[in-house]
Amino acid sequence: MESEEHTASFTQQGMPTHQQLVVPILKAVNNLGGSAKTNEIIETVLEILPDAEQLLQVAYPNRPQDSVLISRIAWGRSTAKRIGGLEQPAQGMYLLTESGEEILKLSDDDAFTKIQELDREASRARRKQKELETGRETPEAREDVPDEDILSDSSEEAKDSDWKSQLLNRLHQLPPEGFEKFIIYLLRRQGLQLQHTGGSGDEGVDAIGTAPLSPVLSSRVAVQIKRYAPEGKPIGRETVALFQRDAQTKGAERAIIVTLSRFTEPARKAATSTVPTVDLISGDRLAELIRADGESGVKLRPTVEPKWFDKFE
Repeated sequence: MESEEHTASFTQQGMPTHQQLVVPILKAVNNLGGSAKTNEIIETVLEILPDAEQLLQVAYPNRPQDSVLISRIAWGRSTAKRIGGLEQPAQGMYLLTESGEEILKLSDDDAFTKIQELDREASRARRKQKELETGRETPEAREDVPDEDILSDSSEEAKDSDWKSQLLNRLHQLPPEGFEKFIIYLLRRQGLQLQHTGGSGDEGVDAIGTAPLSPVLSSRVAVQIKRYAPEGKPIGRETVALFQRDAQTKGAERAIIVTLSRFTEPARKAATSTVPTVDLISGDRLAELIRADGESGVKLRPTVEPKWFDKFE
């Protein structure tokens, strides 16, 4: 758990608390149609928050690889679930509840007050339950600091994302040409037939080839590979639009951009606003493709969840 000194320091720097992030999180899920995966929530919250790019650069002194903002978004997500604003029907998937919709109807100030009240009630109820179980009085936690339940809940998802961070950081350590070769290798395993065209005269196209649409049909596809830092600057609309023109020059009917980073909302809109349309593969999606492949550097072992069996005791 982060120290109170660090909490105060980060907050003084303009870092929103986990409670202040609940409204942006609820807005993000609502904007995404009422349901969203973890990575979609993060990307959309970063679009909503002012100064998100600067805040992303703030890391813990003893863990320089960990973003304070990303951690607090996780805590805010757990808080939204605890107060009934979100439901979690499956790991990494969230649904906006009626309670969450009611919170969004309030002004931002009133919504924050409501969130504080609900979180205070939930914290007190949980504290009383623990006191009954242990027979010991539990001190009341500070409101602007996540309690053990919030930290525990968000850490479960953190365990699932740890392998992604490790994978993306390792890929970022590859030299640019090595990263391009790996991505082409991975796309070939997905059935694409590609020729590596990287170099000074590639006009922004790192690979060109065909993607199978059916056993008898295929489409000419251009690929651009961006070895941006996983927590670095996202790819914007201009990059996508320029690549579309380059891909069109190569006669491509479809296009793919792969990055270790992510894409802005304008970039995602630009990807489908004109031809060739561009499939955007962010770092999170890339990690999932590598995991699904199963033979490209990532092997996940079964994990036992001891608490799951509590219901039978």
